[in-house]
Amino acid sequence: MARKKVRKIRFTKGERLVYLSAIFATVMTLVFQVFCSANIGNLNMNIEDIRYQINEQEKKNESLTMKVSELTSFDKVKDIVKDMGLAYNNDNIVIINE
Repeated sequence: MARKKVRKIRFTKGERLVYLSAIFATVMTLVFQVFCSANIGNLNMNIEDIRYQINEQEKKNESLTMKVSELTSFDKVKDIVKDMGLAYNNDNIVIINE
């Protein structure tokens, strides 16, 4: 039987450099992609948190606007005037339009 010759594949320095550079670029691309995806996820969570805070503040503002409307109603003012012992005089009322 004849023995088969085993040939070793030898790479030149230039080929090794090219292959190592390609492997390094691939690994760095994957790491960069994971890093950017995590950063984007974090930003999305921050955006949702801010949207929630905005909605809560809008609800508070609406509630306060309703309270102001109730407190500045004509009947409420008239009741307060009576409680303080003042007289209601229609001639002294000035209406300011915005």
